Amino acid sequence: MHDTRPYEAETDGVIVRVRPSYLAGQSDPDEGRWVWAYRVEIENRGSQAVQLMARRWIITDATGHVETVRGAGVVGEQPLIGPGDSYSYASGCPLPTPSGSMEGAYMMTDATGRQFEAVIPAFSLDVPGGRVLN
Repeated sequence: MHDTRPYEAETDGVIVRVRPSYLAGQSDPDEGRWVWAYRVEIENRGSQAVQLMARRWIITDATGHVETVRGAGVVGEQPLIGPGDSYSYASGCPLPTPSGSMEGAYMMTDATGRQFEAVIPAFSLDVPGGRVLN
């Protein structure tokens, strides 16, 4: 993955950072398939542990087609993140267009049982040298 400044959002002391990267070797533009990887870091700057229970992704391609993906946890886990700790994982997303965007939220529960959504910042998926979505 390339070393770029991450997209970042903070909700209730939970910071979500995302670094997308285009995967040319897994993409096949002739077949209408472009693939990106993204690395997510979730940092808990709060005073109590939080657990990531579920996710919601909103994926938009360059034609404006929107797909919403929901599920329990991330990469098969529901990580518990202590105060001052962080959790990272990598995943990927194919698109039928050479650009698009993703955004969403993680459904979190804190040590008192309070539930809240930690914002996943909107980030662009763009083939290097292509146009950037805003």
